[in-house]
Amino acid sequence: MWMTPKRIRMEVDEALVFRPEWTQRYLVVEPAEGDGALCLVCRRLVASTRERDVRRHYEAEHEFYERFVGDEERAALVERLRQGDMSVASVLTPEERATRAGLGLCRFLALKGRGWSEGDFVHQCMEVLLREVLPDHVGVLESIDLSPEITRQRILSIDSNLRSQLFNRARDFKAYSLALDDQAFVAYENYLLVFIRGVGRDLEVQEDLLTIINLTHHFSVGALMSAILEALQTAGLSLQRMVGLTTTHTLRMIGENSGLVSYMREKAVSPNCWNVIHYSGFLHLELLSSYDVDINQIINTISEWVVMIKTRGVRRPEFQPLLTESESEHGERVNGRCLNNWLRRGKTLKLIFSLRKEIEAFLVSVGATTVHFSDKQWLCDFGFLVDIMDCLREISEELQISKVFAAAAFDRICNFEGKLSSLQRHMEEVNLEDFPAFSIIVDELKQQFKDDQKIFDPDRYQMVISRLQKDFERHFKDLRFIKKDLELFANPFSFKPEYAPISVRVELTKLQSNTDLWNEYRVKDLGQFYAGLSGEAYPIIKGVAYKVASLFDSNQICDKAFSYLTRNQHTLSQPLTDEHLQALFRVATTDMDPRWDDLVRERNDS
Repeated sequence: MWMTPKRIRMEVDEALVFRPEWTQRYLVVEPAEGDGALCLVCRRLVASTRERDVRRHYEAEHEFYERFVGDEERAALVERLRQGDMSVASVLTPEERATRAGLGLCRFLALKGRGWSEGDFVHQCMEVLLREVLPDHVGVLESIDLSPEITRQRILSIDSNLRSQLFNRARDFKAYSLALDDQAFVAYENYLLVFIRGVGRDLEVQEDLLTIINLTHHFSVGALMSAILEALQTAGLSLQRMVGLTTTHTLRMIGENSGLVSYMREKAVSPNCWNVIHYSGFLHLELLSSYDVDINQIINTISEWVVMIKTRGVRRPEFQPLLTESESEHGERVNGRCLNNWLRRGKTLKLIFSLRKEIEAFLVSVGATTVHFSDKQWLCDFGFLVDIMDCLREISEELQISKVFAAAAFDRICNFEGKLSSLQRHMEEVNLEDFPAFSIIVDELKQQFKDDQKIFDPDRYQMVISRLQKDFERHFKDLRFIKKDLELFANPFSFKPEYAPISVRVELTKLQSNTDLWNEYRVKDLGQFYAGLSGEAYPIIKGVAYKVASLFDSNQICDKAFSYLTRNQHTLSQPLTDEHLQALFRVATTDMDPRWDDLVRERNDS
């Protein structure tokens, strides 16, 4: 008689319910109503009942209580906190509280991209406010120092604290991947931002900035390699655990014989016969692809228009949406590189296309040339570029969705490649249904040149779409090599065992016959399911899960850094050391909170 397999005791079950031992370990109790864990110290509710989330809250906010080591000490501490005795929680002296407040303000200034000297301005604002509202409390500001030098030191301290947290977690990574972004231009220098995505034992994914490298000082690929290896060694990571590389598709990164990727792949040897997976079109896809599809230097011309509007048409009401969008992206100051990058976005081009009539009238009014508005070829190229860049915008935004794992991201890429094939076919048939801007231009030109039988050459645009298709095939070809692994990870219960590698067939068959695991798979997301999967019973499948989960599934963290750089280009262009620049990028991109108690103690001990 067929019997239901005995249910395997899974960690995910334990991780989703409150455990009594957390009370002494993390100073939390189970709330009377609802889920989560209630902190006895700050009385805040940690919404999640995963141990890693409870631990994060404790380590970030209350690590001071680690000084209570013994079981009896911890029990007495818990009892006092239960009874509402907050004297133990008020262990910070007034000086320490002032230090903590100063650290928090410095972090806020860094997040907003403000200069070191603006701390004094904030201090003056708070003083004016307190004098009017709470005059008896003005004295507390005397112990809060926000001078430029102190602000610099505190940002470095916060960076050191966050980096040590990252390194502590990195030592437990089962697998990790790197993202190398060489599009960070600060003033006249170019930097390589190195991001890491690691996976812990419970499939806890961590994405953070590993280091930044000044490409002016590390121009050769060998020097870059040495700097990256040194950063990995400092973090306690070996190349043997590296699974993937995500890069831009610049020659420095993907050059066939001299690119950084080829050097990295030679150095790294992953276990279980996995070569390092590389995909190069993931970062700044919209920006870098625009250089391939801009076949008539359209953006250079538009850039001249926008600069003219910013200088001579700033008060015109028809341009206010454009100017507002521009200022929200990179501030009031016109920076050539930031402006160029902004114009290479599908959203921006679409807005400018909608204003083309107003722009033409403006150019006439200021005596500028309008020759492009009578050039059929240029106008057709403009309309085509707007439509293609809008398509690239859509896929780029989809690739910014995180926590979906690489399998879902690869599906989106495959869908986009199918869309490109459809666009290619429609252009060949001169069917402009999928090219709204191009269609508008063609209709206008037909009205203007009624005797002209051939308004545009379809072959010209087919060639561009074909080139874009080949680029996508080249950029993501490594993901196709592991397509079965991605499918197995995403759909372990529907994947046919006969299509799986021989080494995993026995485990896969065993997994698919376990109805308890099937029930867990249906109600949990992939991360939770694989976190609870027994590594002893399914070592190969668990290993595949670690590797797939470590691949970057979005460009979100890189986009966060790029947006921070673009918005604060003027501040970051001030004289800054590489160390300070790295600290600012880390504060702007990390999801971790500094361990404030540690920072306060360090300040007092120094």
